[in-house]
Amino acid sequence: MQFPTAIFACFFALVLGLHWTLPERGVTRKWALLAASVAFYAWWSWKFALLTLASAALNHGAALLIASVEDARKRRARLVVAVAANLLLLAFFKYSGFLLTQVFHPLAVICFRQFGAIENLLDFEDRILPFVESIILPIGISFYTFQAIAYVADVASGKARPAASLLDFANYLAFFPKLCAGPIVRPSALLPQMESLPARSTEVDTGRAATLVLGGLFKKVVVANWIAQHLADPVFTDPESFGAADALLGIYGYTIQIYCDFSAYSDIATGCALLLGFKFPDNFRAPYVASSLQDFWRRWHITLSSWLRDYLYIPMGGSRCAKWKVHRNLIVTMLLGGLWHGAGWSYILWGAIHGVGQVLERPFNKKRAADAPPAPRAVTLLRGIVTFHVVAFAWIFFRAGAVDAEGLTTVSGILSDLGHWSEPATLLTPMAIAMLLIGFALQALDGDTPRRLWAAFGRLHPVAQGLVAAILLTVVLGLGPAGVAPFIYFQF
Repeated sequence: MQFPTAIFACFFALVLGLHWTLPERGVTRKWALLAASVAFYAWWSWKFALLTLASAALNHGAALLIASVEDARKRRARLVVAVAANLLLLAFFKYSGFLLTQVFHPLAVICFRQFGAIENLLDFEDRILPFVESIILPIGISFYTFQAIAYVADVASGKARPAASLLDFANYLAFFPKLCAGPIVRPSALLPQMESLPARSTEVDTGRAATLVLGGLFKKVVVANWIAQHLADPVFTDPESFGAADALLGIYGYTIQIYCDFSAYSDIATGCALLLGFKFPDNFRAPYVASSLQDFWRRWHITLSSWLRDYLYIPMGGSRCAKWKVHRNLIVTMLLGGLWHGAGWSYILWGAIHGVGQVLERPFNKKRAADAPPAPRAVTLLRGIVTFHVVAFAWIFFRAGAVDAEGLTTVSGILSDLGHWSEPATLLTPMAIAMLLIGFALQALDGDTPRRLWAAFGRLHPVAQGLVAAILLTVVLGLGPAGVAPFIYFQF
């Protein structure tokens, strides 16, 4: 069930009505909320919905076992087992194919050929390839697995206590707005809200919720889908057919598309949660105006980058160690961040570009003294332009999907196209330029920048709010193409 669909609109209207009308006392509302989350996921697969509930049960049980002992070593041992179980589950669904086809299979080819057992190699391939093809990646497993790891890790460190009940933790882990593509909401931020559901007297910020939902729909349905169909997909599908100008438009197009696509999901998820009385942290803050890669990761997918910082980078030593170790920590963190996005060498390479880039820029990111004058605007602008293009260059490998024959052809085709400026620019149209500029400008909706817009909408009478929302929704659906492609981050 996707957000920009009629079925989700009907589903959410039903959930919204039940959520605010069911009795506040007792657990009826909590069970209704969990049933809604299970139904939302079961629309794709009831088996994977049960997998999410199983993950909730196992991690809540692990948290109780961890909290039941005072000895630090025993807590650490139980934490290691819990984290390993989560990572093994994630690895089976997400990385089995990559490991078997990209690591074990090449090694098997060398071994079988070394011993002259070609028939055994063919038998090995006949067994392994169908198994790999049979593995289906559950939507959102990367997101809820990281939330589960944060839960057991925080309980083990004493930063959080176990949830009051399995029902509360299951609602935290499976909450449908964030289930498929985040944000990765920490237990400390959402679990207390699940334990004590919003009361009917809660004042819902309808202005902000409407801005997030309608703005997210515009980003996804109109901008991201148009750019995908007219710029990014044509160039990345058949790079040999385009020259330098079109290749550059395709790269810029995907850069804007993935922002509009992913931030749209986060916006709609946050807006829907807000209408139900729950608050999520910001996940984007105008990432393409960043003045460095470090700054970019403070603005892009903030809930993931902060998770990687707190549960990986800092435990490895962070920046409070020898310089070479800091560089190692940065690169390892970004490599694993790339691998989290997908099982393929291209994602690892994408992470490596960001890791090495942050190492190289560290001498230029030193903190300025409080009384020091600000950097010249020209310098800040230049750094922003360089950062944007490094990010855009890295997206080429991210979009290629795999470093195989097809992926390498795509990357090499696009990079070679950048040298052919004599070719006519067939994709360069006023609409293409307009969509790129609009997509870039939509970063103004991130964070609390449009708070005046929220307030203005919130001051309207409820009937007027509904009328304005209906009109804007009609306009968005009218401008968008027939059918809506799945969100890019569903595959992660």
